[in-house]
Amino acid sequence: MSDDTVAALLRSTNRLVVIEAPAGCGKTWQGATYARDAATALGRGRLLILTHTHAACSVFAERTRGIGARVEIRTIDALVTQIATAYREAMDLPENLTAWAWQGGGAGFQIMASRVAGFLKAQPMIARALATRYPLIILDEHQDSTIDQHAIAMALFEGGASLRVFGDPWQRIFGDRGEKACVRDRQRWDEFKAQGKFDRLDHPHRWDKGCPELGRWVMEARASLEAGQPIDLRGNLPPSVRVLVGNNIAEQPKGFRLSDEHAAPIRTLVRKSDQLMILANNSLIRPLAAFWYRQVPIWEGHSREDFATLVDATHASIGDPAALAEAFISFASSVSVGFTPSAHGGLMRREVSEGCRRTSGGKPANMRQMAQCLVDDPSHRGMSASLAIFADLARQSAAGFEKVRIDHRVELRDAIRMGEFASAHDGFAEVARRRAHTQPSPPRKVLSSIHKAKGLECDRGLVMACDRARFSGTTYSRCKLYVALSRAKRSLTLVASESDPSPLFRLA
Repeated sequence: MSDDTVAALLRSTNRLVVIEAPAGCGKTWQGATYARDAATALGRGRLLILTHTHAACSVFAERTRGIGARVEIRTIDALVTQIATAYREAMDLPENLTAWAWQGGGAGFQIMASRVAGFLKAQPMIARALATRYPLIILDEHQDSTIDQHAIAMALFEGGASLRVFGDPWQRIFGDRGEKACVRDRQRWDEFKAQGKFDRLDHPHRWDKGCPELGRWVMEARASLEAGQPIDLRGNLPPSVRVLVGNNIAEQPKGFRLSDEHAAPIRTLVRKSDQLMILANNSLIRPLAAFWYRQVPIWEGHSREDFATLVDATHASIGDPAALAEAFISFASSVSVGFTPSAHGGLMRREVSEGCRRTSGGKPANMRQMAQCLVDDPSHRGMSASLAIFADLARQSAAGFEKVRIDHRVELRDAIRMGEFASAHDGFAEVARRRAHTQPSPPRKVLSSIHKAKGLECDRGLVMACDRARFSGTTYSRCKLYVALSRAKRSLTLVASESDPSPLFRLA
């Protein structure tokens, strides 16, 4: 449908409007423009925009600037946390929800969403109160909503709020990756469309000022993926789409190595590009960082899963230097390469157990510095001081740290800052709040997982390791590939494998 019909439907009196919006087809522009118009005409309450990523929050904030207090923009997890905090005891949830929620890769958010969904169903008066505060809600990227997050949105709808919902089932890359789960969520999306008034955006606006040919090719690629067909790379590609061969010859299952012949044009492309977003699977980010000799920074996004785990372990281990040492070793290993739990960790365990009494120099002495902090102050402040020394030793390539490289610099810096606060949990909560407020953007040349690039755009994109191991024939892989293909506005380079080809491509 045309942009005008979608705009008219958004501004209609229908309480539930669902818009299917392929990547780059003007979803954010439509949502933000509607928000500006609707917020100024809102008689009471505020317009609430709920997204699934902080990157999307940043984009909506930029495009609704000037409306002021009439609009609130937050992630769905932030709304869930707000409700859970207000009624924590009634839902039997622990204190310090911000840090607790990140444990186990963010499992706490799922628990909170389940409790909040059940609470709103049992207490409809709370849902009505929220709907009074937020009489109009825009839901962004709703295909990524869990069943509980969807139930929360519907509770607010039943409480009286009007919903404007944007989503695209072919950008569903969060949640269960199994085929049954993907099919179930697609059915849920189709059923949801039927409940309200539905329309679809179909013009690739993202590429209008970049490369329209690339935009048309991305839409054709989407159609192939949706039809269960491979994307044809054998010829007739627009000049903005380039295919390079890269057969992974690493012996380690999680490694990445190319022959000199295959590596040369890829390294040349990266070296000569003033702006480039390199996109890959989560498991390839560290191997690819090594492939470019760590000259391309990793985009860490907003989440800090390892820091959250460290915070919880630190809080539980106050007064116990040995337990704090284990938490330190685990965290240091997660944010760096070259720091090993056996060699480095073994020395730290020994120093802590012996009270740091040895006098040897070199690597043991450097490990002793960090251990001493935990022995002298077995708290989050000692942990912070120990991590600060770790960062300095790695930066200086000190004895025993010659091969240690920090991959997640921002996460390490955030962990060091927790020593400035009264507790580890207070530090995590404040660091998270500041990150959400500042809404950082990736550098011009960056290495990012496809998941953390969701909601971002770039002029030039490079999708690495398009092989069977990373892009199989599952529905989830098709969605993940589509998200990767649709980030770049001007040029796109794919590194495809001939030795282990992905079934999602047809190669020459």
